Amino acid sequence: MNPLIIRGVRPYGEGDPVDVLVRDGVIAAIGVVPGPDDDTEVVEGGGAVLLPGFVDLHTHLREPGREDTETIETGSAAAALGGYTAVFAMANTDPVADNAVVVEHVARRGREVGLVDVHPVGAVTVGLRGEQLAELGTMAKAGVRVFSDDGHCVHDPLIMRRALEYSKALDVVVAQHAEEPRLTAGAQAHEGAHAARLGLQGWPAAAEEAIVARDCLLARQVDARLHVCHVSTAGTADVLAWAKARGTDVTAEVTPHHLLLTDDRLETYDPVNKVNPPLRTAADVEKLRRALADGVIDCVATDHAPHAVQDKDCEWAAARPGMLGLQTALSVVVATMVETGLLTWRGVARVMSERPAEIAGLPDHGRPVEVGEPANLVLVDPDATWTVRGADFASIAANTPFEGMELPGRVVATLLRGRVTATSGRIPA
Repeated sequence: MNPLIIRGVRPYGEGDPVDVLVRDGVIAAIGVVPGPDDDTEVVEGGGAVLLPGFVDLHTHLREPGREDTETIETGSAAAALGGYTAVFAMANTDPVADNAVVVEHVARRGREVGLVDVHPVGAVTVGLRGEQLAELGTMAKAGVRVFSDDGHCVHDPLIMRRALEYSKALDVVVAQHAEEPRLTAGAQAHEGAHAARLGLQGWPAAAEEAIVARDCLLARQVDARLHVCHVSTAGTADVLAWAKARGTDVTAEVTPHHLLLTDDRLETYDPVNKVNPPLRTAADVEKLRRALADGVIDCVATDHAPHAVQDKDCEWAAARPGMLGLQTALSVVVATMVETGLLTWRGVARVMSERPAEIAGLPDHGRPVEVGEPANLVLVDPDATWTVRGADFASIAANTPFEGMELPGRVVATLLRGRVTATSGRIPA
């Protein structure tokens, strides 16, 4: 690999622009870098903010089984264009990633594509059915660091307790999709005024909060780590704060769409706004933003969920829940957290890179922008604005709820171990 110089960037958005020399996949120098040799690649930063590459704990790449909506190749391209250097591919594929064969396939395809580090998430239970623990040990030996039945809640408390006990022994993380299914049967949208007026069966906040409270108690009892997926309610943030104050080893994520959108979007009846958990109220959104800023919620995760046109362009009740997120996540975080003064650029690095890497145990991601550290990096133009067009995304699908919105901040380039994987909105040939 040839040396690379990044000209005129500001690490964490601080100070005057500097140059960064990358050699053999590692940051070799920061400051005044001598002129390039003939074999040195140059990336012009133009005063961009330089951050550690983003890590997404919650991505649906759909392969194997639904390659008509996304593949590891197209999803990796979307991730690189969004500033990500590592993603965790959820287990609800077909076949389900509940054994070593499937997770090894996902990891191998990720390496073959090579745009981001693709880490397969293993299922907690066989077939995501919540009835019998999957092969956690063999998947852990195959390199799986995170286990989740995302899309389904591990609703049986005994099975969840056993999963947490095994996770402690294996030094892995169980990530829970918190949804009490007996409270959400037939639910279509957040239980509130909008759903009532539109005749949509309500999805109570307590369905999420009750499972989070239960699992925090279980995790504390067995002294295991718990991660809570896509937190969506103010009450869940309160439960997390309570649990953390008592020493529970629990972490949590929030999605970009739950930081920006509210259930008033139901008024359009557009299924692009249907998601699990559902969009909540403005009061929930405000609480989630502050919980993220305060560290009660640890990180941002996209829950990137591509769907075919026929699964979204239909009546609300028949539509599949989920939204694209990889290429808009940064901009939504800038709009909701940076421009509101809740986070600095160092804070963005914390919630989009450092904390997710720590939670998943990735030693080479989320590292400081310092000499000697791996060159997994993203350059961000903080002054840019752009208009979201789902048809222009790298994903096969186009189901973005941000269609037509003008959003701030844009990825200039992404580097994986010193190699440019995305630049100026395209994937290098």
